Amino acid sequence: MSERWKPSTTVAAIIEQDGKFLLVEEHTPEGLRLNNPAGHLDEGESLVYGCAREALEETMYLFDPTDLVGVYMARFQRAAPNVQQAEDITYLRFAFAGTLGRLQAGRNLDTGIVRTLWLAPDEMRASAARHRSPLVLQCMEDYLRGQRFPLTLIHTDASICALSSGAKAP
Repeated sequence: MSERWKPSTTVAAIIEQDGKFLLVEEHTPEGLRLNNPAGHLDEGESLVYGCAREALEETMYLFDPTDLVGVYMARFQRAAPNVQQAEDITYLRFAFAGTLGRLQAGRNLDTGIVRTLWLAPDEMRASAARHRSPLVLQCMEDYLRGQRFPLTLIHTDASICALSSGAKAP
């Protein structure tokens, strides 16, 4: 019997302020790329907590997710060195809008993050070739269309946090 296929679950913060969106520039195997503050969901944490954590780690700003912008899937294939078969990854992304909090001075940006930057929608569209994923632009476009869903749409059972060493909810 083959192993069950599982997508990589990620959370992303769609942060808009004064008509511009907060992005990160990060090192990837494909070179420097632009991305929403985003990352993998860790074991034992809720989607909302994971999004707030990733935003803080990648931008040094507190972030309070208030709405789900959307749920997205994308497939990515990367040539693997010394291997005939490419690395094939499917990402399942939960993107959140919310309130940007204070900069947490004294923190360092997460490993691989070069800098944060604010881009207007047209600047984001013009830089699409540098995006880490097509989902960066799709999330922004959905946000601009006013697409929002209440966080009550998401339920995280207490068993998720209860089995981990640290409670990470809601």
